[in-house]
Amino acid sequence: MAVRFTVSRCPVDLDVQESSGVPWGATVVPFAAVDEHGRAPEHGGSAQLLPRCDTCWAYINYVCDVDKWAWTCALCGNLNGFSDDTSARYRSSQAPELLSSFIDFEMDEELPNPEDEDFEARPVFVAAVDLSASEEFLELVKSSLLAALEAIGPGSLFGLVTFSHKIGLYDVQGPIPVVKHIIIPADMDGRIPVDLEMAMPLSSFLAPVESNKEHIAAALETLKPTSSWERATAAGQGIEGVTMGGRGFGVAMDALIKYLGTEHGVTFAMARVFAFLSGPPDYGAGQLDTRRYGEQYASKRIDADKALLPEQTPFYKDLAANAVESGVCVDLFVITNEYTDLASLKYLSIESGGSLILYSNTDEATLPQDLYRMLSRPYAFGCVLRIRTSPEFKSARGYGHYFPDPQYENVQHIICCDQYATYAFDFEFSNSNGFTRNQDSSPVVQLAFQYSILVPHNADARPLTTSRNHHNNSAVSSRQGYTLKRRLRIRTLQIGVAANYAELYESVEPEVILTVLTHKIIQASLEDGVKEARALLHDWLVILTAQYNEYNKLAQFGQPDNSNRVDATFSKCQPLQALPRHVFALLRSSLLRSHEEGVHPDHRIYLQCLFSALEPSYLLRAVYPVLSSYETPDKQAYPRHSLSRAALITSGSPIFFLDAFTSLIVYYAPTADPSLPFPPPQNCALRGMINKLKQERNITPKLLMIRGGYDNAEPFERYLIEEQDVDGSGVAIGMGFVSFLDQIAHDVVKFMK
Repeated sequence: MAVRFTVSRCPVDLDVQESSGVPWGATVVPFAAVDEHGRAPEHGGSAQLLPRCDTCWAYINYVCDVDKWAWTCALCGNLNGFSDDTSARYRSSQAPELLSSFIDFEMDEELPNPEDEDFEARPVFVAAVDLSASEEFLELVKSSLLAALEAIGPGSLFGLVTFSHKIGLYDVQGPIPVVKHIIIPADMDGRIPVDLEMAMPLSSFLAPVESNKEHIAAALETLKPTSSWERATAAGQGIEGVTMGGRGFGVAMDALIKYLGTEHGVTFAMARVFAFLSGPPDYGAGQLDTRRYGEQYASKRIDADKALLPEQTPFYKDLAANAVESGVCVDLFVITNEYTDLASLKYLSIESGGSLILYSNTDEATLPQDLYRMLSRPYAFGCVLRIRTSPEFKSARGYGHYFPDPQYENVQHIICCDQYATYAFDFEFSNSNGFTRNQDSSPVVQLAFQYSILVPHNADARPLTTSRNHHNNSAVSSRQGYTLKRRLRIRTLQIGVAANYAELYESVEPEVILTVLTHKIIQASLEDGVKEARALLHDWLVILTAQYNEYNKLAQFGQPDNSNRVDATFSKCQPLQALPRHVFALLRSSLLRSHEEGVHPDHRIYLQCLFSALEPSYLLRAVYPVLSSYETPDKQAYPRHSLSRAALITSGSPIFFLDAFTSLIVYYAPTADPSLPFPPPQNCALRGMINKLKQERNITPKLLMIRGGYDNAEPFERYLIEEQDVDGSGVAIGMGFVSFLDQIAHDVVKFMK
């Protein structure tokens, strides 16, 4: 579990917190294999034996004062007594929870027994494929699912379902796939007339992967696009005469979630749905009206960004709640350049703990690699994340892809979580006294993360094999050994207190501040619109700059014009110096550019979903890419440049490498020696760096090779955001970084008048 704070030392009181201008919060990666310092967790015993505070329910930890018969809670200060058995355990200081801040415990809950044939304690993966699509779309999905089958672990169950104007359920447990269809009613409020369980029992639908790979592959080959004749037959007249198509995604997902839910008496270790969508749902319940994208909002005095960012129906948000209740995680892969209204669809994935990934076309889509990596990396499921703090402060708001507990504050339910999934929290004081009343102890934060994982049996363990008669509608399976484990991960951190502004500013963590700010401005854009979110971010930097200058007495505010004396670069505080560039880059990103500037609303929603799940170092690369240079493909020149043409010219390097997280670009300058090999050889240092970065990413970045003077350089030049004309046309299309700093200085003077 990696935990990083916006400031490594807490503000001493409410006045310092509010007037400093520095956000107070943290980012958490709960399933990270190591903490923020690279240390793995210690392993404790049974979580049920772990003492908890009688007052705040915090777990005993290394910060607590422990004596023979009692312990004092480090969070709330309550004195808790030991039982005789517990007292004996803590007479020595060898208990892991008293030695380490990061520990994993085993939960003694009754978990499904994998050797019990009648209890399906196995992970389930279901592919839901859109047949209202092109041949190219289906070929991409087929190849992606074949790659996924290689990554899915033994003992897993796989199901295949298709949707268009009808739902198709596939039985793939025999050499010839059997498919049963259920017609989707055209009524927007309609549901399918027959439950999926009645059409095909789950035991027939879900096939053991290890014994049915060839059968699944054969079933995938049968997938064909719905014919235009079928779509025309299914189409009807909707509300206000709108012609409906044949993509009944909403009804299909609603039926599938109920199918996999526990109401049928079957509980799986995990159920994960991969939904492949080629366009907007336009048929049956959950259909979306995509005409709103084509309307001219300016003529109606309506802000297009405000109109396109909120969801147009609560259908998918309600469906996400059902998915959470059923323990179903939905990953949504959208492959289209057509407006699909991801603003409405996104809740189904992000609130169920899944991912939403958008590909603009099939030719450049990295879907096979992304799906394979997603299934190859470790993941936890059925997770609950809880944050507790010292009584002087509290977590005010959480951000990330989770579902909040309807009853308890600061408790988040996460259906599925990998080692990249990141969540953020805002802190605020519980009262105006802050930490001034209690100087004897430092603030403490404790995070508790309950989760389940599948652990393979030891190599010498005998795999369990179960055979059933397929002709009796029972599954045939060869189950390889694994154990379902429930664990509790606890992270306890003690934080110092900054007594004044100088100490607070020196403790700033710019990457974490950028992450918390990004969550805040995404939320602001959804509530008030993109323009308001831009204004809030700009004003935040103005306020921070003003407070910093006021504290350091750098400008005499109240004079006619002191903007030339304002230190907008934070020259006297190194930790703050990166923030102006970070804010400038965020303002220039598609996340906060207006609809009129050509930002597609679905692309903006995709960026919101992507950015709100990235840990700080990855988010920084996505917002402000890393530009480095090379003398040759084997020799690096400079590890970092500013994103400007001046950097290209002054460096004198022939080769540049740009890491923008989702894109990796190798750029050979027009003046590069023709003898330099292009593209870089596979065994060179630059290629080694590229391969390393591609392996580390949770999604596959696109790799572009550009030779200046020969190829179109626009994909590279548009990342030179510190210039005014980032498209390389020479015409100023935005404020450059130097002008931006001047504008901040002028606004600081206005703010302080």
